[in-house]
Amino acid sequence: MEKNTVERNKSFKPIFVQDEMSSSYLSYAMSVIVSRALPDVRDGLKPVHRRIIYAMYKGGYDWSKPFRKSARIVGDVIGKYHPHGDQSVYDALVRLVQDFSMSLPLISGQGNFGSIDGDPPAAMRYTETKLGRIAQFLTEGLEKNTVNYRSNYDETEKEPEVLPSQYPNILVNGAGGIAVGMATSIPPHNLGEIIDGTVAFIKNKDITIGQLMKHIPGPDFPTGGIIIGKDIIKQGYNKGRGSFKIRGEIDLEEKKGGRETLIIKSIPYQVNKSILIEKIAQLVRDKKIEGIRDIRDESNREGIRVVIELRKSVEPETIRRQLYKLTNIESSFGFNTLAIVNNKPKILNLKEFISEFLKFREDTVIKRVKFDLKKAEERAHILIGLATAVENIDEVIKIIKNSKDTQIAKKNLLSKKWKIKKSVKLVALIEKKKNISSYTLTVEQVNAILELRLQKLTAFGIGEIESEINNLAKLIIDYNKIINSKKELYNLIIRELEIIKDKFSTPRKTKIIDAVLNYNIEETIQKESVVISITNQGYIKRSPLSSLKAQKRGGKGKTGISTREEDFVVQIFTANTHTPVLFFSTQGLVYKIKAHKIPEGSATSKGKSIFNILPLKSHHSISSIMPLPEDESEWKNLMVIFATSKGNIRKKYA
Repeated sequence: MEKNTVERNKSFKPIFVQDEMSSSYLSYAMSVIVSRALPDVRDGLKPVHRRIIYAMYKGGYDWSKPFRKSARIVGDVIGKYHPHGDQSVYDALVRLVQDFSMSLPLISGQGNFGSIDGDPPAAMRYTETKLGRIAQFLTEGLEKNTVNYRSNYDETEKEPEVLPSQYPNILVNGAGGIAVGMATSIPPHNLGEIIDGTVAFIKNKDITIGQLMKHIPGPDFPTGGIIIGKDIIKQGYNKGRGSFKIRGEIDLEEKKGGRETLIIKSIPYQVNKSILIEKIAQLVRDKKIEGIRDIRDESNREGIRVVIELRKSVEPETIRRQLYKLTNIESSFGFNTLAIVNNKPKILNLKEFISEFLKFREDTVIKRVKFDLKKAEERAHILIGLATAVENIDEVIKIIKNSKDTQIAKKNLLSKKWKIKKSVKLVALIEKKKNISSYTLTVEQVNAILELRLQKLTAFGIGEIESEINNLAKLIIDYNKIINSKKELYNLIIRELEIIKDKFSTPRKTKIIDAVLNYNIEETIQKESVVISITNQGYIKRSPLSSLKAQKRGGKGKTGISTREEDFVVQIFTANTHTPVLFFSTQGLVYKIKAHKIPEGSATSKGKSIFNILPLKSHHSISSIMPLPEDESEWKNLMVIFATSKGNIRKKYA
């Protein structure tokens, strides 16, 4: 027993725990990076999205076919290609359907697939899907050996390493994901603009990013909005990293009776509309935004429309600024253009994205053309054999008739040299053989001859053969041109891109402006007249001047401030919310705050303690309050005079 144990231990190699942990964690990290979290630069898809689309392609769930249950598709994906949770696969499928998540949805859906308000989609047993029309330009060419295949997780199926995308999907639909130690955030773009930029790059490989931006001015989000700052976008396109502000559109509409309403027509990408509305309502309740009378969500399938009704005499621009300042109707979008390039994560700039796509597209188109060329040559070769047989039909029939069986008939047909006159031109056209008067058939041609239908012996049938050969000859010539000429190859790529643009491009939804509008907090405060009062014990408040009414003759009057029994009002003055107010303490210190920072109170409330507003010490108190002119240029002519209880006096310019 001991000897066996010793021999067995000799086969083990000691490894430090830290080395094993480091190696195992690195393997895990690379698996997450390459096989789960980051998109491939070539087709712009993560593995789960690629497997969903391929499973639907293999299952025949084409855009022209009826919808199928989502549960059936999810079952195919997790059973054949993606052995993970069904809910995670369904969540990925749902995103490919949502038109508020994808600039160009790759899957068409029927049923509840969630909403921009954050409503969850219905269970997969209730929803139905099929590939979208644009998806055909991701999968077209799969059957023509355009991409490499690999075994699935249990080696019972084959799956493509990448889809032969015909347009830069990674830029059109963008991507987001969190890997281990890295993350990606690529914004979506307008399809037509991306294709224009790609065509411009094909025509001029030395094009700069600045020149590309004439075609691709910036991201285009499916939810619209306004991007602030072209320079920030350019910086991001150059470095692959950046952050820009995006805000929703807020328009002003006037209603009857002089009332005005603000209309939210779009919101930033990935902002939850219902949470945004709740936030606005909460700000109104907390009196952080004043002047809003009502909020209604009138959004429908035609677009977003949130109506904000304003009170009379409220400045709409101030409310608009408050919304931008205090809610996520203005938010930041940070982009980090990380993608998988040659099985490694890499940050790319705008030009590199297009360059990598073009390299991939050249490769897939050449492979497709070579596949089509081989098929065309094989078909033309068969047709030449049929044409030769038709030209010598009497002798062919005689040989077949006098043969004991099929094998002898094949042998006799293969061994004979056939005289041709009419078919010489066809042979010269396809097989490049000139000055020949006889032709030897191949095994493939003989098999086709033996399967020849009698209808092909009619004049019409012979004409069909010749016509098909001539058409194939033209195709073969074109295919060879594409293979041997970069110019022809690029012309084909451009034509295919322009076909996609004509079919699927839409007008830009997101506007881009130059100005960076960082509103000062003062600009978000509604300017209105207020009454400020302070009591002997230091309680202060402000109230709207409109809350006070002039007493008419015989009137009872309005209830005023409620103070403690030993307290009383010592000073009342009017100002507006933007008026600077000076507070003089008994220790000779002066404090300045704007009137809007004084807490608002009702007509009867006693207000808030001055100690909650100013950094006064317990033994200090305010001896005097003085409002200043709102315009600071007027302060130069103001003089403040101080006098103490002991008779000291001095003056100071404000």
